[in-house]
Amino acid sequence: MSDLNTFPITRRWPAADPSVIQLYSLPTPNGVKVSIMLEEVGLAYEPHLVRFDTNDQMTPEFLSLNPNNKIPAIIDPNGPDGRPLALFESGAILIYLAEKTGQLLTQANRYEVLQWLMFQMGGIGPMFGQLGFFHSFAGKEIEDPRPKERYRAEVARLLQVLDGALTGREWIAGAYSIADIAIAPWLRTLRDFYKAGDITGWDDLRAVPAYLDRFMARPAVARGLTIPKRD
Repeated sequence: MSDLNTFPITRRWPAADPSVIQLYSLPTPNGVKVSIMLEEVGLAYEPHLVRFDTNDQMTPEFLSLNPNNKIPAIIDPNGPDGRPLALFESGAILIYLAEKTGQLLTQANRYEVLQWLMFQMGGIGPMFGQLGFFHSFAGKEIEDPRPKERYRAEVARLLQVLDGALTGREWIAGAYSIADIAIAPWLRTLRDFYKAGDITGWDDLRAVPAYLDRFMARPAVARGLTIPKRD
């Protein structure tokens, strides 16, 4: 059995079963990428809730695993060469888990999957998140309309790019992959949590809404969206 006691994060979030992957996360669009992936590929794991309302992500224990104080992060006790591996950044974790299991990132469409994964990491995530701030949260206190409009217009453009790429396709890279696991949770958040579909042209999209419906219908997705469970 692997000894994870050398990782300071286990002092705050002890591992009940140190032989399985330890997931430190919260059910946000970035957080659920990894819980969904773990459910899809069937790896054993133990989830730990990192609460933002108590600033868990700023504690020395969490920062010892991710100095960028963002979720998700993992420790795999059975990493490369059988040694424990600590890893942060959701995109990097998705690639690692796909390569570890040989699932959802095949050689046949590897680079197409990776290009859409990077599209999410560099575009959809940051832009959707900024629009959410200005549309649904503290940005409402800013009188200048230009910041919100900047992000609204960019989100609408990204949705059109995605809509065109999905036309005639069930999944973004042809077969279901880590790119879909990265993209779809942000679409759900934009529409259902930020309530920004009406200002970004959601109802005019031809392929994206059905794409999100297909994603949400997957049993592993339904499970992963609730992990870690909130107190």
